[in-house]
Amino acid sequence: MQSVLNYFDLHRNTNFKTEVLAGLTVAMTMIPESLSFAILAGLSPLAGLYAAFLMGIVTSLLGGRPGMVSGGAGATVVVLIALAAGHGTEYLFAAVVLAGLLQVLVGVFKLGKLVRLIPQPVMYGFLNGLAIIIFMSQVTQFRISAVTDAPWLSGTPLYIMAALTALTIAIVVGLPKLTKAVPSSLVAIAVVFLLVQLLGIPTKQVQDIASVSGSLPSFHIPSVPLSWQTLEIIFPYALVMAGVGLIESLLTLNMVDEITQSKGSSNREAAAQGLANITNGFFGGMGGCAMVAQTLVNIGAGARTRISSFVGALAVLAVILFAGPLIEKIPMAALVGVMMMVAIGTFEWASFKMARRMPKSDILVLVLVAVITVVLHNLALAVLIGVVISALVFAWESAKRIRARKYTDEQGIKHYEIYGPLFFGSVSNFTEKFDVLGDPEEIIIDFRESRVADMSAIEALHKLTQRYSAEGKTVHLRHLSPDCRRLLSNAASVIDVNILEDPFYLVMPED
Repeated sequence: MQSVLNYFDLHRNTNFKTEVLAGLTVAMTMIPESLSFAILAGLSPLAGLYAAFLMGIVTSLLGGRPGMVSGGAGATVVVLIALAAGHGTEYLFAAVVLAGLLQVLVGVFKLGKLVRLIPQPVMYGFLNGLAIIIFMSQVTQFRISAVTDAPWLSGTPLYIMAALTALTIAIVVGLPKLTKAVPSSLVAIAVVFLLVQLLGIPTKQVQDIASVSGSLPSFHIPSVPLSWQTLEIIFPYALVMAGVGLIESLLTLNMVDEITQSKGSSNREAAAQGLANITNGFFGGMGGCAMVAQTLVNIGAGARTRISSFVGALAVLAVILFAGPLIEKIPMAALVGVMMMVAIGTFEWASFKMARRMPKSDILVLVLVAVITVVLHNLALAVLIGVVISALVFAWESAKRIRARKYTDEQGIKHYEIYGPLFFGSVSNFTEKFDVLGDPEEIIIDFRESRVADMSAIEALHKLTQRYSAEGKTVHLRHLSPDCRRLLSNAASVIDVNILEDPFYLVMPED
């Protein structure tokens, strides 16, 4: 029994009521989103609900971040729309399986830690862009249908929808000031639902999107030829889906880490996401990843363990099997209001205050990532561009910092003490520090405060020593770190210099 409690991260102070209610709230907000994206991809509405259930149940049991919610996310489904349109849904399910395998490999080879390379401005831009996408996706619900080119509501239907949405927002904002015994989002959905049903208010409901009733998902191997041609078709889509899903999932994991002041396992989460997507592909789910909005709803409702996401997944299954007719009558205005508040909470408002103290390059990265996220709806591309720009800015700044302190000792040997890393960005400034013609017969280049980082640095040393050799002069390298020595030894055919070995000191180990 204790092992079960430990597995679900349950402790004496775990509030089971909060966890269960949070899971139910998550399920209510997940259903319309899953349905919308399934229909957008040209799939059966049940494919979206199956994804919500399968992703939720697998990641809640096997994932590396308690409290995080996964489901049929639009970020991954959008990637596969062209595949489904051009080759059919069976190829889509095959691509989901392959994407899952790739994600499992990322977890097995412990590559999840690469998310640490994502700078904070990129994270801010990602969240701000995502918040705008969430908010704008709710605005489209004020159309007659959720299709982007459908006419907008007008007259009485518009006023009713707006009033019910405003009521939902008011409850979500105001209830926590009175009590936090139950999630305000769930109360808001229940109040608006009862109000519409008791007063017979005509307004858009979940059933206007699609039916949510069905049966248990059944095992089905995607009907695609097992050939190299099939792999050529699905691999590009699977690769992009795997990348998008992992980036969004691991960024969400980092976000929850910061909110809860705890630590999740990125590699375990990557493997769990992969297993969940493999399960999706074989059981008719459209695939997915971590859902930022639903995770924020879950955490905001007080959930901190696996039990909330587990309950949420079971609730989605219960809706499919039993509660479909009831859930279909939930007003869309209630769900829109909840998701709008999630969008407002997702936006990093603190980034505006920090902008005054941030370097201009960081501000540019933040804005660019947010704009790409909003315009292209491609979270992976936005994050990748942000990381690349941040890396280039870092390389440029590091290149400008390389310096050389010069002096000649009593024996007439010229010393160059190098400060700053020697890499592709700094080799030009490095070579300008030396006076080959004016230097004495012997010089020492001291790397105590520097390091040889890459092949460009080795090539720069090679050319420099060639110039000194042509003048009949000797070059010594001093205080090279072990990794620098390995680089030079591996490039023995490229560079031939005298390396002054540093003394090696044995230090008495601590008791």
